[in-house]
Amino acid sequence: MAIPAEQLEQMTNLPYDEKDLSSIFNYSKQLVNKCLRDFAPNADEHKGKGSLGQLVEELFFKYDLNSRQEADFAFVNAELKCTPLKETAKKELLIKERLVCSMINYTADWNKSFEESHFYRKCLVMLIMFYLHNPKVSKLDLQFLFAVLWKIPEKDLLIIRKDYDTIITKIRNGQAHTLSEGDTMYLGACRKGQKGDSLMPQHNNEVGAPRRAWSLKTAYMRIVLDEVKKNNQDGAYCNYELPQPTMETMFSVEELRDKSVDDILLGRFKKYCGKTYREICDMLNIEPSSSKSKYFIISNTIAGKGNVSNVNKTEEFEKSGLTMKTIRIKKTGSIKEAMSFENIDYQEVLDCEEWTDSRLYELFTNRFLFVIFRETDNVLQLPNGKTEPEYKLEKVAFWTMPQEDLQVAQLYWNNIRKNVLDNHIAPQYFWNAKDNQNFHVRPKARVANDMTENPNGGMVKKYCYWFNQKYVKNIIDNEL
Repeated sequence: MAIPAEQLEQMTNLPYDEKDLSSIFNYSKQLVNKCLRDFAPNADEHKGKGSLGQLVEELFFKYDLNSRQEADFAFVNAELKCTPLKETAKKELLIKERLVCSMINYTADWNKSFEESHFYRKCLVMLIMFYLHNPKVSKLDLQFLFAVLWKIPEKDLLIIRKDYDTIITKIRNGQAHTLSEGDTMYLGACRKGQKGDSLMPQHNNEVGAPRRAWSLKTAYMRIVLDEVKKNNQDGAYCNYELPQPTMETMFSVEELRDKSVDDILLGRFKKYCGKTYREICDMLNIEPSSSKSKYFIISNTIAGKGNVSNVNKTEEFEKSGLTMKTIRIKKTGSIKEAMSFENIDYQEVLDCEEWTDSRLYELFTNRFLFVIFRETDNVLQLPNGKTEPEYKLEKVAFWTMPQEDLQVAQLYWNNIRKNVLDNHIAPQYFWNAKDNQNFHVRPKARVANDMTENPNGGMVKKYCYWFNQKYVKNIIDNEL
C-alpha cells in the first residue's frame, strides 16, 4: 500500500525511524527522568485532546494527532501506553492502576475472534512509559521513570486468549451486564466511567450494560514492573531475548495450548475428590503433617503437582491475582475458621483516595480457587502423637465476589481508611466479626504482637483483612 505524501513528509521530519522499533525505543529513552516540558517548554496542555498519552505523542514523538486514526506506531504494530506509578513513604514504586488498552464495543466486538480484536492487533508489543503520579502538577511536569518495550510472552498470550474468549462469550450471549474482572486471569473487562452513567447497548439483549474496557490487570502489571525494576538499564528495559522469569511456574506451554487454566487445575484435583487426608497422602506417596496448615500443604501439592513451594506465589497466580484458599467444614455445617488475607498496608490505605484503586479492591475482585474439605468420623493420628478429626476433600471450585458484596466491601474499606486517616488504628474502631458485615479486621494469631510503621507517626499493631465465618459458609452453601 502506498504511503500518503503528507505522511511520508512527516516521517522524514521525525527524530527517529518510524519503521524501526529499535529506533523508536532508543528515542523513548530520552524521556526517562524528564518531563514533557523539557522538550516543549511553551506547550499548552489544554490544547487539543489533552490526555497524557496524546501529549506524549504530539510533543515528544512529534505526531500530528489530527492526521491519524490510531494513537500508536502503526508501521511496527506497537502501541504507546503511559501508565502511572505511585511512591510510598519509603520511596518504593508501586503500580497505581490496571493498564487500560481500549474500550469494548458490545455491539461490534461480539463476533470478533481474538486475532481480529484491537488488543491482539495493537497490544502484543507495547512501548510503556511509566511516570510518577502527582495530582498537584501539570501533565507537562510529570516525571517519566521507565521506558519499557514489552512483548507479551507466549505463555501469557495463551492465557489472555482464553480470557478474551471468556469475555466475548458473555457479550455474544447478551450477558455483558454480568461481566466482572474476576471472570478472567490476566486480561480484564474493567469498568469505565462514573456510577450513574448511562448504560451502553449490548448485543442480543435489550438490557444495557456499563461501559467497560480491555485491560491488563493490576496484578499482571505489578509483575511487569518487578521485572523492570530488577533489569532496567538507566530506566530502559526490553523483554526481548531475555531469560525466562525466575518465578516458579504452574503450567507448561503444551498444557495451555490444549486446555484453560481452570480445566487444568480442576483436572489435577479430580481423582482426589472424596478422599480423606490420609488417603490423599498415600496416593501422593507423602507423609502426613502435624502442621496446622496441612490441608493447604496437601492442596498445594496437588495443584502444583509437587513442583512448586506455594501456588499463590507462582508466575501464573501472581500475574492473574488468582488465590487458592482451603476451607474446612465441620460436621455441624459450620466453617472451622474465618478466612484471612494479607496485612493491611496503612500507608497504602492513607494514600489511596479511590476505592477502585485500592489494594483491597484488587484482592476482592480477583478470582479464588476454593479447595473445600469436610469433617469425617475418622480420627487422624499425627506424627507428633496428637490426634484430631480427619477431613476429606469434597469440592474444588472457582469463585468471584458478587457486585452486591463488593458494595459491602467498599463500606468496609471506607471504615478502615477513615480510621487510618483519623489515627484510630485499634480493634474498637474497625469492623468486628460480631458485626455480621461479611468482613472484619483483626491480627493473625502468629503476628498478634507484630508492629509496623504508622503513617501518622510511631508504631502500631499489624492487622489483617478477614472474611467472616458466616460469610464463607454462605458462599459454600449458596454460591458453589
